[in-house]
Amino acid sequence: MKNSVIDCFGDMCPIPIIKIENKLKTAKSGEEFMVVTDHACTLESIKDKYSKKNIIVKIDEVMNGVWEVYFKTS
Repeated sequence: MKNSVIDCFGDMCPIPIIKIENKLKTAKSGEEFMVVTDHACTLESIKDKYSKKNIIVKIDEVMNGVWEVYFKTS
């Protein structure tokens, strides 16, 4: 199954978190998806919200000011 991508370019908080929450509601165990964002505040919100949950989150700055955030549900 191909991983899905949630495009959050230009989206300011809380829109990216809402999109992630909607995805997590339907995600199956072990499912992976990626969020692409250009707002650093989104990264802080993601770290705060998901650091203590049973979700693997990996953040990669792919170019200056653009991040790919990888999620894997468990």
